[in-house]
Amino acid sequence: MAHPDDPELWAGGTLALHARTAPVIAAVQAHDTVRNAEAVAGGKALGAEVVLAEALDAATVTELILRHRPEILITHPVDDVHPDHRRIAGAVMEGLVDAVIATGHPKKLYACDTYNSLTLSGPVAASVIVDVTATFEQKMTALREHRSQPITEHFGPMAENLGSLWGARIGASRAEAFTALPILGRLPGAAHL
Repeated sequence: MAHPDDPELWAGGTLALHARTAPVIAAVQAHDTVRNAEAVAGGKALGAEVVLAEALDAATVTELILRHRPEILITHPVDDVHPDHRRIAGAVMEGLVDAVIATGHPKKLYACDTYNSLTLSGPVAASVIVDVTATFEQKMTALREHRSQPITEHFGPMAENLGSLWGARIGASRAEAFTALPILGRLPGAAHL
């Protein structure tokens, strides 16, 4: 993810849900010492290990996949409105090719949601919506660890709104949206992460 609060904001409920039964690692572009400490605290609140990468480029993505061999990888939309998000998504798309050929991992690749679910190509077309009602408060607790950011004024209300809107689509209180991305020409067959 491009920013220290991105795992919590865009996939925090899902990461916390998965952390109940499997190891979760959040790779984040390193920032300053304050934001890096917030990233670690937010990850801890989700039950995730945080890897702070000095350069989150294609080579680093390949190395992280080779080391951790994730079953599922979540990144930003390739057509995200934020240029940092697009850069990270591009690095993931470029870096996973060699890793997938070498290891077969990740098995599934998803793009998370974005600002008000709008990309440069239009609305997010989520192929998977995950019920995160049980972990939504954990997500919000983790998001509030990012005290240097406008969580109360901006990101928190947006997370609440998106969680409610995606939840309404599946009859849940709160949900998060993901779009399956192809890995070397194949998409995940399951309707869940």
